[in-house]
Amino acid sequence: MAKSGPIKFKNLLTLVSVGILVGTEFIGVAIAAGWAISGLFQLGNTIALVLMAAFGLVSLYALFEFMKRAISLEPVRG
Repeated sequence: MAKSGPIKFKNLLTLVSVGILVGTEFIGVAIAAGWAISGLFQLGNTIALVLMAAFGLVSLYALFEFMKRAISLEPVRG
């Protein structure tokens, strides 16, 4: 059940900032890894795009799980 109470804007700003920073890092690493693996094994452009998309989806899931845990430690309300 969601907690009621005033919004803690300091906590909200911290969570948004962390989400942007960590999300950018996760996505950047995922795209770079797909590009690097494709180039290393000379797999071609299509496979490179598939790898980047697959790693990107994994990184979005990792960001989702990270933010769930961050919100549980840094509550926005209460």
